[in-house]
Order: sequence, then structure tokens, then C-alpha cells
Amino acid sequence: MALIPSQVLRVAILLSYFSILCHYKALDMPAHQTYGGSWKFLTFIDLVIQAVFFGLCVLIDVSSLLTKGGASREQERQLRKLIGLRDWMMAVLAFPVGAFVVFTFWTLYMYDRDLVYPKLLDNFIPQWLNHGMHTTVLPFIIIEMRTTHHRYPSRSWGLAAVCCFGVGYILWTCWVHQVTGVWVYPVLERITPLARVVFFSAMTMVICVFYVLGEILNSYIWDQPHTEKVKGE
Repeated sequence: MALIPSQVLRVAILLSYFSILCHYKALDMPAHQTYGGSWKFLTFIDLVIQAVFFGLCVLIDVSSLLTKGGASREQERQLRKLIGLRDWMMAVLAFPVGAFVVFTFWTLYMYDRDLVYPKLLDNFIPQWLNHGMHTTVLPFIIIEMRTTHHRYPSRSWGLAAVCCFGVGYILWTCWVHQVTGVWVYPVLERITPLARVVFFSAMTMVICVFYVLGEILNSYIWDQPHTEKVKGE
């Protein structure tokens, strides 16, 4: 795609995330008033990740246009740092976390929605907002991957970072339970402690799989005979 349409597309996606976050935060839900607030939920954390990521993409687009043809070495250095941060966020957070949220939510929803999204929530969250949080995330990030060449880190470092994120969220979930006595997700209430360990381990493996899938997809899109092959740094 051309540069200008790509810029417009990123701005539109960023504005959509701002709208989703504003509407979500405006919901009068009891869970938002308890310990941890919205930050208990991976869906909300993912929305923040996506908004920050696309905000960084827009910042890079604007900076590139403003410095095009007349950038100093220092400006080019700072821009390269921003691009490196953008690529790291795409590889480690935006794609794997976004894909994980979409996959796990709809898998559990179709199996038994009460495990993850009880019918009571329909009274608080409209359908369009539900899809904005749990559906459009994946196509948005794939569109970004298709329009921009992202350089992935080495697989070992990338997987280590994804695992740190996953384990960190699991520990946060356990801490919320320790403080409140209530698990963030209903599915965790219905299984034994041993099953929770298995569940958490499986979910960590799944998010790692999505990291690898993102790396493979990025390579498939951009590794052509006439382009530079993307390798781990």
C-alpha cells in the first residue's frame, strides 16, 4: 500500500481504539469498582497495548513525514529507536497478545460462554463493543503487519519476553484472587487447583505459539527473493 493510505489507516485504527477504551471505561460495571479495576482483565490490558502500539505507529509516520529529506543524524537515530520499539511491540505484545485474546475468548465463548463472558454482561456491554474488544483486534494487527515490514528479534529472546508477560499476568491474576478471594474469570472458579496449574501452563504455551505464528506470518509476507530476509538480531 502507498504511504499516505497506510498513515490514514493507522490513524483510523488508533481512533477506533480510543473510542472503544472510552466506552469501556464509561461502563458502570461492578467489576470495575473492585480491586484492580479494569486492569484485572487481559482484554483491557490488550486494548491499552494496541492503542499504545498504533499510537507509536502514527508517531513514526508523522516523524517520518516531518523529517523526510532534511533529517539530521540525531533525528534519524531517534527515529530508528522508535522503529525498533514499534517492531518489538508488534512481535512481543501486539500480535501474540491480541491473537491470544481473540482465540481464547471465542473458543471459551463457543464452548460455554459462562466460563468467560456470562450473559449478565450483555446488560452492560453492547455487541459492537464486545466485537471491538474481542474480534477486530486481530484483523487490525494483521493489516498493520501487511502494510509495514517489521523486524523480529531472535526467537529465543522474543519467546522469553512473551513468557515473562504471560507469567506476569498469571501472577497478577493470582494476587487479585489472594486479595479479593474471587478469580477474575469464572472458568478458574470451576476447576481444581491442579487443573488451574495445567490451565495456566497451557495458556502460556498458547501465547508462545502465537508469537511463533506471528513471526512466520511476518516472514511469509515480507521474505521475497528481491527483499532483505528478516532475521533475528
